[in-house]
Amino acid sequence: MPGLGDIVQKAFYLGVGLASYASEKATGKLAELRSQAQKLADELVAKGEMTADEAKRYVDDLMRQAQQPPTEVDESKASSEPRRIEILSDDEENPTTPTTQTAGDDNVDRLREQVQKLQDELRRLQRE
Repeated sequence: MPGLGDIVQKAFYLGVGLASYASEKATGKLAELRSQAQKLADELVAKGEMTADEAKRYVDDLMRQAQQPPTEVDESKASSEPRRIEILSDDEENPTTPTTQTAGDDNVDRLREQVQKLQDELRRLQRE
């Protein structure tokens, strides 16, 4: 039966092995990223869209960003709901005009009356 020292030693070696493996994988991914970024920069230089100095700075900046730990997203900025978009056709009136707002107020009043009538009807049915 292995002693406590053997278990601790094996756990230590396992941790070192996992760290080494993760380091090798990360180094491989970074090398792959660098080669892809360099290819892209070379293509942009060939097309004349970027100078050689700009391409070198681009690749260096990209590698620096890749090596930084990811930052957390600010919860107040990222909303869980999608942003609402209102689509208006050309023949519709601008919804901010006073006539539309007045018509909207009439609709709200009418809906409130309907809700009140339905609530009254529900109470009446519950009593019966």
